[in-house]
Amino acid sequence: MTEDLHRQRVLNFLDIFYSGDVEGALSRCTDDIEFIANAPVDLLPHMGHRQGKDAMRQMWTTVHSRYSEMRCDVPILVAEGDRVAANLRVFFRKRSNGRMVQFDIAAFYSFRDGRIAQIREVIDTFDMVEQVLERDISAVLKGDRPE
Repeated sequence: MTEDLHRQRVLNFLDIFYSGDVEGALSRCTDDIEFIANAPVDLLPHMGHRQGKDAMRQMWTTVHSRYSEMRCDVPILVAEGDRVAANLRVFFRKRSNGRMVQFDIAAFYSFRDGRIAQIREVIDTFDMVEQVLERDISAVLKGDRPE
């Protein structure tokens, strides 16, 4: 029973977050919410480790300011006890030029007292950085110079 409730809570959280309602998303989190993502913070300084609602508000506001449209598909969602794991396919439209960026996230949510207490994301950062920077990084790493 708890698993079904937490599963639905994650789906509701994702709907609210991707709609752009940062305060609504925060209301579903504990005051000491912890966020951990394996992202290159030199290129994406708003990512990395964050703790507390103020830090989350700042990060999520930054993300929403950079993209005019955000949505996600959730092909896999598994709940066990107070934990939920989700495979997300996300789509972000860049404000700067209208390009769509899409990448995969493995997201892990932990609950305390019915609220999200921790979000841990594992992102295909290589693919994401190539799309955000709009550069073929693998060609640069191999020494190939695009014509």
